[in-house]
Amino acid sequence: MLSVVEHLPVLIIALSLLSAFTILIAGWLNKKSCSFISFATILVQLVMAVFILYHVRTVGTIHYWLGGWAPPWGIEYVVDALNAYILVILLSLALICVMYSKRSIEHELPRQIVPFYTLYQLLITGLCGITLTGDIFNMYVFIEITSLSSYALIASRGKIALKASFTYLVLGSIGACFFLLGIGFLYSVTGSLNMHDLSLLLPPLYGNRVVQAAFGFFIVGLSIKMALFPLHTWLPDAHSFAPSEISAMLSGIIIEVSTYAFIRVC
Repeated sequence: MLSVVEHLPVLIIALSLLSAFTILIAGWLNKKSCSFISFATILVQLVMAVFILYHVRTVGTIHYWLGGWAPPWGIEYVVDALNAYILVILLSLALICVMYSKRSIEHELPRQIVPFYTLYQLLITGLCGITLTGDIFNMYVFIEITSLSSYALIASRGKIALKASFTYLVLGSIGACFFLLGIGFLYSVTGSLNMHDLSLLLPPLYGNRVVQAAFGFFIVGLSIKMALFPLHTWLPDAHSFAPSEISAMLSGIIIEVSTYAFIRVC
């Protein structure tokens, strides 16, 4: 039977997603509540992440099966020492950004406070999902949640930020397509989407052209998300014209989580 801590990985994501909808509804009644709800949610998530990290360091890796379906048939969340640390760092930086954002967003985007915090919480949901999932297609879904939230948040300043966001959207969509093609190629060869299962099935198939093509697609797709040279052309404008909190998230969290995804896929 799973302990309470072993349920926390899925609760972190579910809480964040629920909070995004709560912010949207509460914001209609009182805009000032948005920053408080987001701050409280991320603080609770951070406390959960610290408990997860302690459990991983003292007891071992957490394996959580969604709906009780065993992998490779079901989606599995896996937390080991690597992503437990990344989760704590991610949420710590997200908490600092949301603390700073209250005055900044009221000044920069006074008419977009509710959509900003709704999208910000969806962004945190996607980043936590990428970090915790052990299923490669589920990782793609969370990458898309993260990307769509990022596009909208960068564009929230309007005017010239729209061009920066559109450039990011085009390149990000190309990167996501490459990533999805890689997943499809691997699934056609192995019949599995579970990362641990793939790590066992793939070594004898490294000479297979389809597997090699899939790896090439992953490299290109995630290199765009990581803004790895020479696929970094979206990044300078996105940094310059995004709200200051999102610029901090781009450099401090989003690119790093994409790098983690690249490490995990490799």
